Amino acid sequence: MTTIAMELKDVGKSFGSVIALSNVSVKVREGAVTCILGDNGAGKSTLIKTLSGVHKPSSGVYEVQGEPVSFDSPRDALANGIATVYQDLATIPLMSVWRNFFLGNEITKGWGPFRRLDVKKMKDLAKQNLLEMGIDLRDTGQQIGTLSGGERQAVAIARAVYFGAKVLILDEPTSALGVRQSGIVLKYVLAAKDRGVSVVFITHNPHHAYLVGDFFYLLNRGQLANEYERSKVELDELTKAMAGGAELDALTREIQQVRADL
Repeated sequence: MTTIAMELKDVGKSFGSVIALSNVSVKVREGAVTCILGDNGAGKSTLIKTLSGVHKPSSGVYEVQGEPVSFDSPRDALANGIATVYQDLATIPLMSVWRNFFLGNEITKGWGPFRRLDVKKMKDLAKQNLLEMGIDLRDTGQQIGTLSGGERQAVAIARAVYFGAKVLILDEPTSALGVRQSGIVLKYVLAAKDRGVSVVFITHNPHHAYLVGDFFYLLNRGQLANEYERSKVELDELTKAMAGGAELDALTREIQQVRADL
């Protein structure tokens, strides 16, 4: 029987008279990649912030390992094993890879006034854990800003896994990347899954989602439009459902007509 790592039950979120989410139910299974798909304005950002502890639900129940939770901050969510990697990554470009890897969780040695950073240990651990995720950097002392977008995403994923993330929420990790760099990120999404981490992959790209996803939830204007299992859906069906089905057909016919008139 599949264990549920995290679940939303009929969750809603309102900001005054604006309803951002309405009766959204999502199950995140252990050791699986759960994809949340939606176009701009679908409610993905609000859902991310609700899952990560930035927002509290206005209605419904949020459960972790079968127990209702109410987070006051992202730190509370992190303490419960829920880590979020946002699009901007929250890295400091001019700092080294290893400094960013341990940012806010630095390892020290010595005591009292003689306490200092254990630089060698942090460099070694960063190198080792990046290698275990399949990320081979020649020098963890290089500035993280010199890495490609895909490599920085990979470092952020490896960092979250090292610090004990049981659920890893990825906010549009491939949205600003080219084909090759997107492939790098998707590779490390699967690497995190292989380490037993439950991944929530939030994206507007059904092609990327289908490459790694096990379960798919479609959001539309703050509501759950549909849900699928990988074994029961094809990419074309997923893409069409996300694009609006009849609306996509109408748009295709319109474009074909324009081409015919040229």
